[in-house]
Formats: sequence, C-alpha cells, structure tokens
Amino acid sequence: MATAGVGLVAGMPMAMNSCKGANEKIVCGLIGANGMGWANLNAFLKQKNTECAAICDVDENVLNRRIADAEKIQGKKPIGIKDYRKLLEMPEIDVVIIGTPDHWHCLPMVEACLAGKDVYCEKPLGNSIEEINIMEKAANKYNTVVQVGMWQRSDPHWRDAVEFVKSGKLGKVRTVRTWAYQGWMEPVPVRPDEPVPEGVDYDMWLGPAAARPFNRNRFHFNFRWFYDYAGGLMTDWGVHIIDYGLFGMGDPVPKSIMAMGGKMAYPDDAAETPDTLQALYEFDGHTMLWDHGTGIDGGYFGRNHGVGYVGNNGTLVVDRGGWEVIPEKKKGKDLMERVELQKGTGKGLDLHMENFLDGVRTRNRDLNANIAVAANTARVAHLGNIAHRTGHRLYWDAEARQIIDDDEANKYLVPTYRAPWKLPIV
Repeated sequence: MATAGVGLVAGMPMAMNSCKGANEKIVCGLIGANGMGWANLNAFLKQKNTECAAICDVDENVLNRRIADAEKIQGKKPIGIKDYRKLLEMPEIDVVIIGTPDHWHCLPMVEACLAGKDVYCEKPLGNSIEEINIMEKAANKYNTVVQVGMWQRSDPHWRDAVEFVKSGKLGKVRTVRTWAYQGWMEPVPVRPDEPVPEGVDYDMWLGPAAARPFNRNRFHFNFRWFYDYAGGLMTDWGVHIIDYGLFGMGDPVPKSIMAMGGKMAYPDDAAETPDTLQALYEFDGHTMLWDHGTGIDGGYFGRNHGVGYVGNNGTLVVDRGGWEVIPEKKKGKDLMERVELQKGTGKGLDLHMENFLDGVRTRNRDLNANIAVAANTARVAHLGNIAHRTGHRLYWDAEARQIIDDDEANKYLVPTYRAPWKLPIV
C-alpha cells in the first residue's frame, strides 16, 4: 500500500465479506472526521452492536478531538491514523465510513471495496462522472454493500410523499421543481495564502487535487465552493433534493441539460462555484428544474428548500419539515383533495444508517441509497454543473456515459489526478 493508486495495489489481499448475525458486533473505521463524517459516525454508534476501531483525519486537531468524542460514546478509545490506507489494512474493520471532501471519495472507496470492507460514503458519490463510473464498477465487482449519505431516502415522510406522487392523484406530473436557497451560507471573504496550520498534513489533504498554497478558504467546510474539491451547492444540497426529484419520477436519466447562473450576488468573493444557478433537465414526458441561491432564503412555496411535483390536479411539496398537497382550482373548485402538512420525524440519518447495517448483516445490496441510485443522482448533478460551465445544451448518452458531439463538455467528465495519485483502474 506504499504507492498511490488502486491500480498499483492490486496485490493487496482481498478480505471476504460474510453475513453477521444480529448479535455480532460490526466494527467501523472513519475516514474524514469533521462535519458529516462525525455525524455519520454518531449515527453508526447509536446502532446496536457497533464499535469504532479507528479514526483517520489529516488534521491532528480534528483527529484528537474526535478520538476523545468517540471514547466518551463507546467507552473505548479508537486509534488515530493520518493515512487512510493503514486503516484499510486493519482486518478487524468490517465497514468504512467516508466523510472526506468530495475529491477524496473515489480512492478510499475503491480501495475499501478491494479490501473487502463495506462502505458508507458521504454524498455526492464522486467529484466527477468518471470517478462515479469507477466507484459503481468497483462496488459491483466486489459485491460491496454501499450506502451513500442521501439520508432522505430513508426518511419516512419523504418516502410517503413519493408514494403519494406515484398514486396518480396529482394527475399528469409535467414538471418537477427542486431548489435550495440557503441564507446561512454567507459569501466567502477573500483571504491571502498562509502557512499550513500546525498538525495538518496539507499535501495529503490535497491528494489527487492540484497543488496550491494553503488558504483557509479552501479548507474544511468551504472546500465545497471550489471545483478542485467539489461542485458547489449543486452537488452539496442539490444531490439531496434532485435525488427526490428523480426518485418520485422513477429515477429517470435526463436526455438533455441546460443551465444558467453565476456569481451574481457576490461577484467579488473567493468562491468559484455559482451563488445563483438554474439548471433545466429534459426527460421523456416531464422537465425538472434545479434552482439555488446562497445568502438568501427565498424559495418556492415559502420554503427555502424542497421538491415540488407539479401535476394537472395539484402540486405536492416536500421538504425536511414535511409534505403537503396544494390542489389546482378550476371555476373556483379544487380538482383534488387538499392534504395538510404531514410533518417529518427528523430521524432520517439514523434510519439511513440502520438500513445500511441491515444490509451489511444480510448482504443485501439493494439499500435505500445504494450504489446505482447514488451514481445516477450524482451524474445528474454534475451534468448540471458541466452545462453551466460550458454554456452548452448537453445531450446525454446514458449507455456510453458521454455527452453527444461535444468534446469540450466531455473534458469535464474525467478528472486529472496529481502525481503520484492515479485514477483507479477496476
């Protein structure tokens, strides 16, 4: 494991996953312990017969804090690791939780599959469409149980909303509106480069991304506003919300994509990704709109995020708070019965982790946010970003996983990895 890239570690012995009984302990290792990585570990440790054996993070400050936090929860101190490859060598680890920035999802996940570990990976699945393709291929080749952190797939009120959409009561659904307006996401002030903070392995944090001087704007939470590491609000909140736009309509694949937007609210801040974006997706029989804005909360139907399934008889609106149906009116009469707000439970993440561990124990790979579901949703989000960055209307060939007759757009599909890291070969 001393060299970088999965293609160079094919000699690593592959562990064999086997069913674990309900009373057998499932042991995890966490890679990336800040933010959602820690939230995911918390959800894991809430489940019965679980234990965290190791935590990996390139920031010693985060690592030491999370080791202490985990010890308080489970009464046992996990070991601390700075190189994820050493964590994957630990035979006692059954599952790996990946909570890293997006550009660090592909390599650890593929190597975890190769090592015989099951994987809970934070969303979006990958930071490029080719990474997504490789990750899906690896999970299928090694029969890995994979759950991706689109936890709304396990949240009962979201699933109830989809059941209502599929009942046909809304009539023909002609368009799906998906949106996130996040007022708490303030502009990123321009800051000078600075020395790497003590305790941070910055070269490892960059990994396959381009070499750049350390700048705190790109580190920890704000990594999501830079294309080297993520895809902005589109692949952050968008993957959650767009996912339900797809799920409610049967998880279709778009035929074409257009997008407009940019840094319209905060043109002089440090972020690369757009603070304002609309992407329009064409499907057989309906369209889907993604609309986002940072720094403000104005969304559709009085909600700062959500999905609206617009049918001939009425519109179903769902967000993290609940769902309702707003009837269409003709000649002063409702075309269908109004459904008042059906409130959510707020337990989506815990239920998502429970679904994952059930899959690990039974070797059931058909989980709520399995590899196929997550791959499709992530591709759709990335295509929206590519349409915006090129300014082109894209026509997608789902079978070839290529954009039709558009060499410029296709260049965005495959990332360039910084040596010595290499894009995995599966």
